[in-house]
Amino acid sequence: MKLKFRLIVMNFLQYAVWGAYLTCMGKYLGKCGLGSDIGLFYAMQGIVSLFMPALMGIIADRWIQAQKTLGICHVLAGGAMIAACFYGLANPNPSFIGLFTLYSISVAFYMPTIALSNSVAYNALENGGLDAVKDFPPIRVFGTIGFICAMWLVDLVHFSDSFLASCLSNPTDFLWAQHDAGMTVQASNTPFQFMLSGILGILLGVYAFTLPKCAINKGEKKSFVEALGLQAFSLFKQKRMAIFFIFSMLLGAALQITNGFATPFISSFAADPAFADTFGVKYSVIIYSISQIAETLCILLIPFFLKRFGIKKVMLMAMIAWFFRFGLFGIGDTGSMVWAIILSMIVYGFAFDFYNISGSLFVNQETDPSIRSSAQGLFMMMTNGFGATIGTLGAQAIVNQFCNWNEAGLLVGIDGTGGWPAVWFIFAGYSLVVAVLFAIFFKYKHVRK
Repeated sequence: MKLKFRLIVMNFLQYAVWGAYLTCMGKYLGKCGLGSDIGLFYAMQGIVSLFMPALMGIIADRWIQAQKTLGICHVLAGGAMIAACFYGLANPNPSFIGLFTLYSISVAFYMPTIALSNSVAYNALENGGLDAVKDFPPIRVFGTIGFICAMWLVDLVHFSDSFLASCLSNPTDFLWAQHDAGMTVQASNTPFQFMLSGILGILLGVYAFTLPKCAINKGEKKSFVEALGLQAFSLFKQKRMAIFFIFSMLLGAALQITNGFATPFISSFAADPAFADTFGVKYSVIIYSISQIAETLCILLIPFFLKRFGIKKVMLMAMIAWFFRFGLFGIGDTGSMVWAIILSMIVYGFAFDFYNISGSLFVNQETDPSIRSSAQGLFMMMTNGFGATIGTLGAQAIVNQFCNWNEAGLLVGIDGTGGWPAVWFIFAGYSLVVAVLFAIFFKYKHVRK
């Protein structure tokens, strides 16, 4: 029980680090003059995912124990994120190069920790005489809980654009306000969500050094190609696997779009007096957290759906869910149509879980054990690497075409009002096309057991 609790703490912090800024960073970037570059910030996560997890995995396998590698990565990532916060505080309108460089360093060391934390957990459970397949999922759920808690904390205290942020960054104004009740302190756009992420990361980095030790592989050394899992590319010689991986990339293009643009979209309704005081405008990140709550619940439905419908139909359901995810955003608002936005958040659970988990199971079933781990790495590379990178950059171009940032720091339509529906309907149309093509070209017959 003690071991499970320690791993729960690790997973909680692992994803709280990410949740502190991932879904609200777009709002901050827009208000500090970097709104047209949101896609680049989110694409960087995909770019570093192409090589950093493999490199850190090699280090953990050969030279530095996995729990120590995990700790070092988190300390470096957290330090860079804190530096990004101080840079933002010192520069209300930070340069792209300065902020992007610090952010890139942070995510370059954070992204490998997702795989490393899983390795540390698997090792600890197996050495503790427990069944990783049975005991890890309930532990991993606390990672999503940590992500949600961090989102709620950031939104409830308005770390990015509130009176609190103004007080923390301008203590003189805060003290003066205590003596002059008529004085209004202007809300500043400060990246305290980066500070929270950095502090949590360093805390986890130190904690990681206390976790059960992982062995270093001193056996037969793998070639660089083998270590990076590049031999899995031989799967492209098989028509069905090639089609599967291509569609993994195409659907992966949708993964980060709403992380980057959903909260700026929901907040944009503040430009309309009819919606300015609605709950969604004030707490867009909390509204968005319904997505993560749905994700947690949908994990429990996967075994039933897979057994009844098979992998192809389940993955197709995920693609159709992405269509509804974007389409509901297109018709929703934070007033009478807020139900559409909430339903979009619920649909996300199916869109994300049903493809990622069922896709991973398909790879596990259809590949030879000798390259199974490499094939899983290839699946992640196609979805979270190539797919997410191309998708966020493409989404940024579309958003820039239909929307811009107004003087209040809100991302609204070019004409000052509309714009967003067209953006979401384009994304929805793309998802529907991918779903139809997948249904036609991917062949898989399910044998119900």
